[in-house]
Amino acid sequence: MKLTSEEKKMLEGKCGKATREAMEIIVALGEIYGAKKLIPVSSVQVAGVSYANLGEAGLDYLKAIADAGGKVRVLTTLNPAGMDVENWKTLGIKEDFAEKQKRVLDAFRRMDITVTCTCTPYLIGNLPRFGESIAWSESSAVCFANSVLGAKTNREGGPSALAAALTGKTAEYGLHLNENRQAQVVVEVKTKLDGTRDWGELGYAIGKKIGNKIPFITGVKKASIEELKSFSASIATYGGTALFHIKGITPNKTRKPSGEKIVITDVGMIEARMALNDDVPDGLVDFVAVGCPHASIKEIEEIARMVSGKKVKAEFWVTTARATKNTADTMGYTKTIEEAGGKFACDTCMVVAPLKGRFKVLATDSAKACYYARGKNEFKTKFGAMKECVQAAIEGKWIIE
Repeated sequence: MKLTSEEKKMLEGKCGKATREAMEIIVALGEIYGAKKLIPVSSVQVAGVSYANLGEAGLDYLKAIADAGGKVRVLTTLNPAGMDVENWKTLGIKEDFAEKQKRVLDAFRRMDITVTCTCTPYLIGNLPRFGESIAWSESSAVCFANSVLGAKTNREGGPSALAAALTGKTAEYGLHLNENRQAQVVVEVKTKLDGTRDWGELGYAIGKKIGNKIPFITGVKKASIEELKSFSASIATYGGTALFHIKGITPNKTRKPSGEKIVITDVGMIEARMALNDDVPDGLVDFVAVGCPHASIKEIEEIARMVSGKKVKAEFWVTTARATKNTADTMGYTKTIEEAGGKFACDTCMVVAPLKGRFKVLATDSAKACYYARGKNEFKTKFGAMKECVQAAIEGKWIIE
């Protein structure tokens, strides 16, 4: 692999210890995957932020980089942390966890990372252009960036994304190369799609059938940003692909592959819905959480309209980026939701917060959240449209089957 003079200086330690160690990671990955060179990245999204996932070893690793003077060279944002950094007490987070999470964020901050703590960086300012190479590591954001924005990124791990941030470089392999971004399987959608629930189900149905292959999807007439972020999260969770093409919707050019073809009908959607919903005695729900990926201002406005003048019975979280909540504050949506008994969970979400043992049944509009609620927190799940989740919060039970 050919390195520039600047890259050689980094690798030789002439730009500091932290940069040298980061460059060693980037070069090693390039050699493993047969990259011919390194390329610059315009932005980075670092996952592995919650102390619940990092633990003390992860915290020590980040602190060592910060102590060594590591500084990022490009715009770098963070995935959700394990708590709302301002309102963690209200959300039931223990003080010892909060102190450790604060130390994690302090280490990132000392590296000059923008502490956004959101899985939708594209909604709050980290918005790459079509064709730009980036290094992102959150599965739904990676899928959205590659597919909807047309940027180029592999699904980085937390350490490799951080290494890219510290060097401003990544190895040119995988989805940075146009020849690896071509569709591999045709998926024909023969069902009506309306709202994020349907798109979450579609991601489940397709993901289960294609694995990590890149699909060329036909039969879709329109899609909103909210629907596409729901789909990106679901297909990445249940399949593993980091890129999809939807004819007439997404911007990347690809050849329509011959050979394998998958058809998604109403039957497939019903099967997905059934798979995401558990049997719950009397439909009782004690936790409702929406916003995975983080809720947009449009979704928050919708929630405010539905809860206006009402009171919730179940614990009800709206997870979102802090910048988005600031807008909701200005528009009066926050006041309306909080007066109804709802709580904003900024900087975090139901996937990465330490919630095991606190609740029994989660109602959510996120297919991805269902996956982690079951596997990580041992919750039962009810999955539906936003209006169904809000209704469950108000009634304290799931009444839509």
